[in-house]
Amino acid sequence: MKRVLSMVAATLLSVAHVRAATVPNHPPPQVKTKSAKFAKAAPKVPQSPPEAYQIGNASWYGKQFHGRMTASGEDFDMFELTAAHRRLPLGTFVKVTNLRNGKWVVVRVNDRGPYVGNRIVDLSYSAARMLNFRDGIERVRLDLIQPKNIASNQGSSSR
Repeated sequence: MKRVLSMVAATLLSVAHVRAATVPNHPPPQVKTKSAKFAKAAPKVPQSPPEAYQIGNASWYGKQFHGRMTASGEDFDMFELTAAHRRLPLGTFVKVTNLRNGKWVVVRVNDRGPYVGNRIVDLSYSAARMLNFRDGIERVRLDLIQPKNIASNQGSSSR
């Protein structure tokens, strides 16, 4: 009987010793204080979207100009994503956002205009369709697209 009792005591002692061992790399418990409870979080600074290049009315042109030469020297194709702008350099890529519905499309400036009213850009028929123009004129936002953001295959070669 003494033998059984000594074995039970040895087992209990070893189990107690194992449970009391510290866990390596265990962080100490966090103590919450009243001051931490009432501490104010740092105010979040709202991230405003980048400033628009231009906001105004846009119109579109299509069939009556299809096939005519543009200011860039290429033929106007009403099914391409192109635009006419008064001042932007030809070849500039512009993100055009329809402010009524939030839809956007990237177009390439290849012509000059618009020459009617207070419009800021003339879009090709396809660009206007993608933006869901209800009538001939919609309010849009223009954002310039930097050349580094446009994927191209120039300079890459397979070896």
